[in-house]
Amino acid sequence: MQKTVLMVGLTAAILAGGLSVAQADSHKGKMGKGMGMQHSFEELDADADGNITPEEMANHMQARFEGADSDGDGALSKDELVARMTERQAERMAAYADHMIERHDANSDGMLSPDEMQARNKGKMFEKMDADGDGAISEEEFSQMRAQHGKHHGMMKDKKASE
Repeated sequence: MQKTVLMVGLTAAILAGGLSVAQADSHKGKMGKGMGMQHSFEELDADADGNITPEEMANHMQARFEGADSDGDGALSKDELVARMTERQAERMAAYADHMIERHDANSDGMLSPDEMQARNKGKMFEKMDADGDGAISEEEFSQMRAQHGKHHGMMKDKKASE
């Protein structure tokens, strides 16, 4: 029972930590950092002529700005920026949650049980993290796993594993 609780906790922590990476992977071809380009070519090519003109880009940017300017004063406050970023993050998180359920929901009930979340790994994650095989994960082993996970997913480029 304790091992199951530990595995569920570790799985949840890793999934939560890797959410941004996974959502970036689900939006291939889009820049997922900051306020960079996050729209498809088709969204920007308003007249669908196969080219994005400066006018189309400007109109798109203006529409995004107006969508975020909730009080219509022509300027974005910190609260408006945070609200827009939170909205977009929530959309990406919902899409990733749908992806996870689609991928792991063995009984098609629209929810994930601990068993469904663990089904793919069947304890392999714990064994992989427990590098010395002593049945416990030390802080060093945990840090090494995070560093490897980050390298695999393009994270922690200039950070040490202990940070």
